[in-house]
Amino acid sequence: MTGTGDAHHEGVVGDSYPAGAGWVVAAHGELDQDTLAPLEEALSSAADQHRLVVLDASSITFGDSSFLNLLLRLHQLTTLRIAAPGEQLRRLFALTGTDTVLSLYPSVEDAVGGS
Repeated sequence: MTGTGDAHHEGVVGDSYPAGAGWVVAAHGELDQDTLAPLEEALSSAADQHRLVVLDASSITFGDSSFLNLLLRLHQLTTLRIAAPGEQLRRLFALTGTDTVLSLYPSVEDAVGGS
């Protein structure tokens, strides 16, 4: 990454915290190839240390194909659960068929407790 705008890009990752047997990473805003790096780092780090990673997607307003590719890669590495995706993400998952591959949950609590 270059030195321009890095602080702004850091803003896509919110709180990360332990929950049950897993780790929750919250993200927000627009996630595309220009803003994805901090989230990729946070999710990859969580996947290295935890068998269950929950992405709190409730504040994500947009995700593109690079975001979708990240989720699919993480799905191969760990148990990835996506909590509370908004309308845009649900539409993206449905249109691409990834709603049948990725584990989607209505809330973080459901994702942490889900089976």
